Parts: sequence; structure tokens; C-alpha cells
Amino acid sequence: MPKLARLVARLCLPAGAALLLSATASRPALAQQTSFVVVVNGANLMSSISRSELAALFTKKEQSFSDGTPAFPVDLPDDDPVHEAFTQAVHGKSPRAIRSYWQQQIFSGRNVPPPQRSSDDQVLAYVRSTVGAIGYVRATARLGPGIKVLGLVAR
Repeated sequence: MPKLARLVARLCLPAGAALLLSATASRPALAQQTSFVVVVNGANLMSSISRSELAALFTKKEQSFSDGTPAFPVDLPDDDPVHEAFTQAVHGKSPRAIRSYWQQQIFSGRNVPPPQRSSDDQVLAYVRSTVGAIGYVRATARLGPGIKVLGLVAR
């Protein structure tokens, strides 16, 4: 195979694989596993939140909602696919990058990460019982009473 043809094949193969992965990721079953909704305690007066405000709350760069209410974020475990989807969508980073951010914060004595709960149900229980709590769960999770879904806006 000529040199140019090998180079084109090497460059096109990763792009084709990425396209295939993207097509596979758009399948409904996988999309349902990784799509999420942002939830707050039912007493929260907000109806929507920007991605930048959400990112600031989950990195604790902001300690309260835009209306002044103290915020208490809660995370799913790092290896949960919904955590990965949330981290990519909100922070624009990988869970590994966010973990590194928190290691620096802890080491410098500045802050600690939000608590983690091992399942959607546990996140919902925390949010339901904590005024000012904010979390995220699978879009298919049964929310129940005392939970409110926030709309995400681009700002």
C-alpha cells in the first residue's frame, strides 16, 4: 500500500470509529441510561438553571443559588454513566479531570467535593430531605413527591 494511502487509512479509521460510536450512543436504550435531569428539593423556587451556574455549584465555586439560597450539591459515583454524562455536559470535562480538580482542592485545604450517593434513589432521598439540595439522576428515574426538575438553559 502506498504511503499516502496508509496515512489516509490511519486518519480515517479513528474518524469512522468515532462516527460508529456516536451512532451507537444514539440508540434509545443507551441514551436513556445516560440522559439525566437536574433535580432540587420541592421547596426550591427556581424553575431553571444555566449550565455555568450548575457547574459553579458542583465545583463549589458558588455556595448558593442565584436567589441566595444555600446550595448543597450531591453527586453520583464517578463510575456511573450518568455521572460521566453530567460531567461532560455541564463541566465540559471528563470525570477524571473533575476528580483531579477535587484532589487539588482537598490538598490545598480549600474545599471538599459534594457527597456522593450510590444510586438515583439515594440522590433523590438526599434532595427530598435537604432544603437547598441539588442533584442529577437518570431521566427515567421515578422522582416522587418533594422533588422538582430544573430546566437547563445555555447561558
